[in-house]
Amino acid sequence: MVSQGKRSVNNRFVNHDAEIVGGAALGPPGLDPLPTPLRDPKPLLDRVIHEWGGHEDLWLFGYGSLIWKPEFDFVERRPARVHGWHRALKMWSRVNRGSVQNPGLVFGLLTGGSCQGMAFRIPAADVLEVLGRLWLREMPTGVYDPRWLSCLTPGGPVRALAFTLSRKSPNFTGTLPEARYREIFASAVGRYGSSLDYARQTLLELKRHHIHDAALARLLRLAEITASADAAAAAAAATLSPTAAADGRPPIRPSNEGS
Repeated sequence: MVSQGKRSVNNRFVNHDAEIVGGAALGPPGLDPLPTPLRDPKPLLDRVIHEWGGHEDLWLFGYGSLIWKPEFDFVERRPARVHGWHRALKMWSRVNRGSVQNPGLVFGLLTGGSCQGMAFRIPAADVLEVLGRLWLREMPTGVYDPRWLSCLTPGGPVRALAFTLSRKSPNFTGTLPEARYREIFASAVGRYGSSLDYARQTLLELKRHHIHDAALARLLRLAEITASADAAAAAAAATLSPTAAADGRPPIRPSNEGS
């Protein structure tokens, strides 16, 4: 289904400059300053603007948070699929969903397979402003490789800008053990919130658009199992001896003597 965008989104109410450069941290106090950029993001922006050309609307492919929080005006949105790339929660986030001391995770678009997401059409008159804001949000450290991908949509193929991730990038996590995902989901928080909230919100929005992501659903089940185990352990500890815990006495343990 092809949908029309609204002309009043969040751009006019969100100060991305302050969020990214540290003028106003959105997460808990004491977050890290912006880490050293991997490369200067401005030449990448200049290249994209040059390749776009400035004479027509621009299509943007969203596969993660851009689906549920685009924060830009668009005049059309279509379900879209790209071949040769897939969505993966395998990119370290030291700004938006984690910190330098405790990195979180965000999605990257990696080579191989296919990915279903959404394509947004941005009117030509708004492209420069939208790209500038997208770079503040998605490219503060220059981690992504912006590239043009062919997207299959119900209205025909479109050429769309996408933020891809190289496996050679230092922000590519590689294969993480399940225990590491549990740790990250339990503790990583950045300027936009926690890695766990980010993953949950993405899965909910994918489901709303009838997009199935088995890998993400499996990862989130790890977080649910951990939370359930922690709650059970806390409940068991609380029921050992609530009276003793209240007055500071050690809990009385049953004895097997005389039985």
